[in-house]
Amino acid sequence: MKEAFIYDHVRTPRGKGRPDGALHQITPVQLAAQTLAAIRDRNRFDTGLVDDVILGCVSPVGEQGADIARMAAIMANFDERVTGLQIDRFCASGLEAVNLAAAQIAMGQAQAIVAGGVESMSRVPPMSGGGAWTNDPQAIWKSYFNPTGVSADLLATLDGYTRAQLDGYALASQQRTALAWAQGRFDRSVLPVRDMLGQVVLARDEYPRPDATAESLAALKPAFDVMGEQGGFDAVALQRYPQIEAVRHWHTPGSSSGIVDGAAAILVGSKEFGQMAGLKPRARIVSFASIGSDPTVMLTGPAPATLKALRNAGMSINDIDLFEINEAFSSVVLRYMRALDLPHDRVNVNGGAIAMGHPLGATGAMILGTVLDELERRDRNTAVITLCAAIGQATATIIERV
Repeated sequence: MKEAFIYDHVRTPRGKGRPDGALHQITPVQLAAQTLAAIRDRNRFDTGLVDDVILGCVSPVGEQGADIARMAAIMANFDERVTGLQIDRFCASGLEAVNLAAAQIAMGQAQAIVAGGVESMSRVPPMSGGGAWTNDPQAIWKSYFNPTGVSADLLATLDGYTRAQLDGYALASQQRTALAWAQGRFDRSVLPVRDMLGQVVLARDEYPRPDATAESLAALKPAFDVMGEQGGFDAVALQRYPQIEAVRHWHTPGSSSGIVDGAAAILVGSKEFGQMAGLKPRARIVSFASIGSDPTVMLTGPAPATLKALRNAGMSINDIDLFEINEAFSSVVLRYMRALDLPHDRVNVNGGAIAMGHPLGATGAMILGTVLDELERRDRNTAVITLCAAIGQATATIIERV
């Protein structure tokens, strides 16, 4: 088995996923193509050495459909022999793209792959593709279907988190993100997005609220109470979890991940590729794992996925320096830290999706890059990257600096 190395990564800023967001005018294929071009230009490698482009995309329809990875490679002027693959494991898609790349390289079936993800949530709204999970009555009944927001409130209820705890975590995310931007921790990897005229339309994340306070977060109304109570989803949750009397709807827009646009690209390759391209690896991919969990509460998978990846690597929690988990909701990260007995000062040290937003298919690749930069900044060695995904799934990846 060969080793798979990370040579570099880039991401776009995250733009608000609304028609008035800064990236709304940029099509998904343009977002993806700009990251591919940037990873090539800053490393000056021959794209003829690249075997494939693998991009996660959670709503692969309309402008994001028809194998956007292949089209993005063409738009970025990659060698025409470079193929493209579009994958969807919901929110874990961007990280799963990296894992698939690593697996091909480890087996000697590829020497270099650009992996990552893209999601333009302002142009292609979430769940645009439909599917049995949300539309087939038999599938809905079999899985005790709940929207993710109601599931987050269900998780908070089951674990006993208070509104103050959820808001407290959200405030920490905003504060950490503001500090990271102020100290330039993202500068190396964030690519300014340009329009067709070459003018910069967004150079830094648009979603954060550095002015957030405990008082302003406490003033926000619950986001999912009407959906749960009047939509009937609370009743479904209680059928699956009869040990609770009611679902407490305490997540707000302030303690939930933001809807945003964005893309990311990671250059993954073998040792031989690095030698041919004249590049030095920054990290190696040690192991990875995906797991399934209860599809109703849906958001509990990151801890068991992490433990599975650690077992695959013959490692323990104590071997890991930093943990990066997608902040889908505050309760997701609180459950993760409780399950693995992790201190907050080792988890999401630069904030996360609650502050910066969650461009579904791209987030996994984005947070991998974020924690790699942080390992280098702190001169530490190992990190776990993990995300929960819809219908009760999760993916985790372990990286080590070289």
